Amino acid sequence: MRKELAIARENIGLTQARMAELLGISRSYYSLIENGMRNPDYGLAKRIAKILKVSPNNIFFDLDGFNLKQK
Repeated sequence: MRKELAIARENIGLTQARMAELLGISRSYYSLIENGMRNPDYGLAKRIAKILKVSPNNIFFDLDGFNLKQK
């Protein structure tokens, strides 16, 4: 699970719904990312990290064998 992602989002006071809205994706898809069931592409990972003011690598890189693929 991406516990760090949920913690970072909650620390800046955003709900999953608001985060999804800012990203232009559905809340259900964002929930799947946050729960580790889907992996965002590199561009989406960068946008998530920018909103949360963290490095994409801190949340997504090499997590449960997932490596970001840069486009």
